[in-house]
Amino acid sequence: MLVAIGFVIVTACVLGGFAFMGGHLITLWQPVEILIIGGGALGAMVVSNTPNILKATGKAMAGAFKPSSITKAFYMSLMALMYEVLTKVRKEGLMSIEGDVEEPEQSPLFQKYPEVLADHHIVEFLTDYLRLMVSGNLNPMEIENLMDGELETHHQEAHTPQAAVQQMADGLPAFGIVAAVMGVVHVMGSVGQVSNAELGVMIAAALVGTFLGILLAYGFVGPLASIINHKIAESSKPFECVKTTLLASLNGYSPALAVEFGRKVLYSTERPSFVELEEHVKNTKGK
Repeated sequence: MLVAIGFVIVTACVLGGFAFMGGHLITLWQPVEILIIGGGALGAMVVSNTPNILKATGKAMAGAFKPSSITKAFYMSLMALMYEVLTKVRKEGLMSIEGDVEEPEQSPLFQKYPEVLADHHIVEFLTDYLRLMVSGNLNPMEIENLMDGELETHHQEAHTPQAAVQQMADGLPAFGIVAAVMGVVHVMGSVGQVSNAELGVMIAAALVGTFLGILLAYGFVGPLASIINHKIAESSKPFECVKTTLLASLNGYSPALAVEFGRKVLYSTERPSFVELEEHVKNTKGK
């Protein structure tokens, strides 16, 4: 919602300011300039990225307009789930969660937390490492190294759409110049064939190319790349929370303390307080 509001503010202020100074908005409507700039930037984006990246970029751009699903309530459910899983392990042994990690969708334990179960990426990450813990063949240091490698891969993969959008933003001013230069070439070729008044209109139309390229880059596409980057950072935190919690458990800490380790790595804006988390765990366990 805020992304759309921001775009409206940019458009209203830029076009409103132009109108207030006496400019004619119809002058800015240059479909050919839009075709050159937009088409050129889009074509360059297609050339410089693979089909998988283009598909991921489309999803990321659409997701930028949606509210984040990573909220305080999500984190409370995630940590409550881990607390229950680790408590079960401590009381009944690692083999007691084998069925839960093999089929989390069928697990009564996981079904109590539909918000977490709906995120198959975090469920897969959690169950994969719980499965390794059940196997008992890896020590905490080996599991930490494995987690770090997977998170680094996830980080690189998640940033490819943002890089593609940012690359497009960086190229838009240049395509604006291309459109302006082509407009000037057209003007120069028309000297002597049209009146001075018509030449003035043609020059104004050519300059719109530079204006559009810069406006689209810094007012629309660049900010879109930034919000995608912020959402990527938000989506990475649950994985860090799971990693920290499981490693604390492997190092011998109680479930309550292990979850507290995980709570501490969260951003302050979404991090529940110790009391909030404790009450949520008690209420959920009572169900």
